[in-house]
Amino acid sequence: MARNFKFKDQIVTEYDYVIVGGGSAGCVLAARLTEDGRHRVLLLEAGGSDRSPWIQMPIGYGKTFTDPAFNWLYQTEPDPGLGNRAALAPRGKVLGGSGSINAMVYVRGQRGDFDDWAAAGNTGWGYRDVLPYFRRMEDHVDGASEYRGAGGPMHVIDISRDVHPLCNRFLQTCDTLGIPRTADFNGAQTEGAGIWNMTIKNGVRVSTSTAYLRPARKRTNLHVVTHAQATRILLEGREARGVEYLRNGTLHQAMARCEVILSAGAVNSPQLLQLSGIGDPALLQSLGLPVVQAAPRVGQGLQDHVAVSYYYRSKVPTLNDELSPMLGKLRAGIRYVLTRKGPLGMSVNQAGAFVRSRPGLERPNLHIYFNPLSYTAATGARRKLTNPDPWSAFLLSFNTCRPTSRGSVTINDANPLAAPAIQTNFLATAEDIADVYDGARFLRRIAEAAPLKDIIEREYQPGAAITTDDEVLADFRARAGSVYHLSCTCAMGPDPATSVVDPQLRVHGVGRLRVVDTSVFPAVTSGNTNAPTIMVAEKAADLILAG
Repeated sequence: MARNFKFKDQIVTEYDYVIVGGGSAGCVLAARLTEDGRHRVLLLEAGGSDRSPWIQMPIGYGKTFTDPAFNWLYQTEPDPGLGNRAALAPRGKVLGGSGSINAMVYVRGQRGDFDDWAAAGNTGWGYRDVLPYFRRMEDHVDGASEYRGAGGPMHVIDISRDVHPLCNRFLQTCDTLGIPRTADFNGAQTEGAGIWNMTIKNGVRVSTSTAYLRPARKRTNLHVVTHAQATRILLEGREARGVEYLRNGTLHQAMARCEVILSAGAVNSPQLLQLSGIGDPALLQSLGLPVVQAAPRVGQGLQDHVAVSYYYRSKVPTLNDELSPMLGKLRAGIRYVLTRKGPLGMSVNQAGAFVRSRPGLERPNLHIYFNPLSYTAATGARRKLTNPDPWSAFLLSFNTCRPTSRGSVTINDANPLAAPAIQTNFLATAEDIADVYDGARFLRRIAEAAPLKDIIEREYQPGAAITTDDEVLADFRARAGSVYHLSCTCAMGPDPATSVVDPQLRVHGVGRLRVVDTSVFPAVTSGNTNAPTIMVAEKAADLILAG
């Protein structure tokens, strides 16, 4: 398939395309670029197999969320916006990437998100341009329509018949408040309240590893190497020629006849560019790295969604009552093994809404979550979704859809095995702070409306004593955390002064090198980021094959 030879005590291999990162985007590219049999492709993944039952079982993400076997477990720098707290920044280190450890919620984003991308100079990335790629990737349980796809790799299900009964009470409360219902957040009406779609099939997680890569691995023109950490891009002048990677203590070089493609994610793609001499000259020179291409925006512009949860004691049973007792866990486990159904066969993120919190807004500014369980007794690294609070309770959460604050990802060491510095810079703008006030008021409006209010015993976090804007903001700074939608660190755009890649996802000023992952978003989408990441990879495959 590929030719091996020795070069400077390293093992060297040649392919047509070398893809760095076997995550949500990389698995798509590996499958699409090898479909016609004309190209030989190498896919490098720093992690290992995704065959673990904790990955395949939907609620198992509560464990992989903090498992170093599947997760980079990055830590952010202390953030003044969150009371100078550092936070966990989980990123998938496994085939399927973060799509193998996420909550499986399938949300594309709002139409305006992509029209904004196009309006910023990214021709071909408007909503009507990307809709065919969303449809191509989908195998929706309800079949094809103007907005949905069928027969694609990613199986998408409607879980509305299986959600906890409290979800319907939440939706009825939204009706009371005049929030419209939507049957499909990815269809004609993205605004309103409803039940999330999920990437689950027959009670098993669907990721791009299972949906795209696994069938493609039968092809002789695809070579997948796991436990292979890229250390730098091999450059000849200002052209990418290959990738150096470390595996089992040995350095390897993989040469690319056509292109090198970075699909390592919003943290590792900018890190690898910087390690290879592509980045801000002042940063590179401070670390003794040569400047191959001055690219000041590499690693800049980080965006993420930051959310806070409000917890309510319930007068009626919640999912806590099923999963907190040992006997309940046993029953749920037996049910899942026998039927692939029940609480272990789906995400705990079951219902929610996209809403406008105040008059005059053109589109929703708040993402609302309703989970029929709570886990305040064990937070952070000890959080276990299968070990919720030992009392009846549920949570409501919110985050702003389109934050205006921006952070960064920058290396602070020339050692490729050292973690980069992640500066989240949350709540750095007045707009984002205004949404904190609005979000807190909105959650309480929901909790104070029938029929949800009828089953609420009390709000126990943050509690009724937190009332003023100052108190609400202080509580948010003390308790809020990332929703793990890191993006925008190699943003696309026509101007090298304000972006990293062009609208064809080619790195400005460097030949034969593209970035294809969440980092190329010009702005984070309004919702979960896995679906738009897969869309980007589908479109990128066409761009790459078009030459």
